[in-house]
Amino acid sequence: MDTQQKLELLADASRHDLSCACATQKDEHRRRGPDGLWLYPVTLPSGGTSVMLKTLLSNACSYDCRYCPFRSDQDPRRCTLSPDEIAAVFLEYARSGRVFGLFLSSGVIRDPDYTMDRMAAVARILRKKGYRGYLHLKVIPGASEAAIEELVSLSSAVSLNVEVPTAASFAALSQRKDFHRDIVRPMRAISRLTAKGGRYSRVKTSTQFIVGASDEKDADIVRATYGLYRRLGLSRVYFSAYQRGLGAPSLPGERKPPAPGATGSQGPRGSAVLPSRAAEPGDLLTREHRLYQADFLIRRYRWDAADILFEPDGNLSLAVDPKQRWADSHPELFPVRLLSAEKESLLRARREGVLRGLADVGLRGERLRKASGYVLRE
Repeated sequence: MDTQQKLELLADASRHDLSCACATQKDEHRRRGPDGLWLYPVTLPSGGTSVMLKTLLSNACSYDCRYCPFRSDQDPRRCTLSPDEIAAVFLEYARSGRVFGLFLSSGVIRDPDYTMDRMAAVARILRKKGYRGYLHLKVIPGASEAAIEELVSLSSAVSLNVEVPTAASFAALSQRKDFHRDIVRPMRAISRLTAKGGRYSRVKTSTQFIVGASDEKDADIVRATYGLYRRLGLSRVYFSAYQRGLGAPSLPGERKPPAPGATGSQGPRGSAVLPSRAAEPGDLLTREHRLYQADFLIRRYRWDAADILFEPDGNLSLAVDPKQRWADSHPELFPVRLLSAEKESLLRARREGVLRGLADVGLRGERLRKASGYVLRE
């Protein structure tokens, strides 16, 4: 394959990693460039969005991650780009104004540190040629702290995908990787290097959970998310519903669908909860959405992990969002008086800004009607 053919293959292979973007609006979804390469949205430091080129360095991999279609025991079409090839194509895109930055990840070639060195080589070439823009580089599980520091020093953002929240769930994903050695240890190294006030504090950090590949519970994911924000100082946590059919048949997510969310019960204010049933692909997407809602409450509203309530099976409700679930469980605190309630009460009922009436909450239609049952205007 020539460089263009390899780029098309590797850019398409990178679509499973969401640690740079999360689409909530139509213009935030990935799109193909004029020559077939995938372009992804990115939030600019000054606000607004642009797009970046996203690709793998290689889809060859020595790891056995059972959820991944490029795991070592599979036989897809494999290829690897050289650092010079990636740098040349990206600079052409950047100089013509077609992209804001580069998101670069890779399968594991030989071993983690060798792969990290190849990725760092791309960044070194770009920086040497005068590029001072946005570079998001993936940290490879199992990489040494020295390799991590070199990558961080060249990056605008770094990420390492934690995939699942516990060592027990992780054991179902890989026999070659160790949760504490290959995930937790490098995550802590990234945290130390990018800590506030440190040399690399400008570097943004993120991670991603795969939802439904293993037998993890939402409660475990939410507690881990809270710890990643509060103890390790991550900038963002992303969630990706597992795409069935890509993984090994022995994977829990392939073998038996999880059943998140449901008890058939009714909340204190009459909110219906769906009866228990096996999760279908649409349920996994709803589960992903509920986790993003819980993440928003923790990340933006500064809720504690204990504020997020779960169904008896340890998962978030599929029928009711986490904020309403909390409100239904605390009828003694509602309705909230919008114009006189204390800050902590208002954080349960609104976003930011001055409230002069219910319309200032910023909701419309069904969402406004639902909110009206929890607030008083005076």
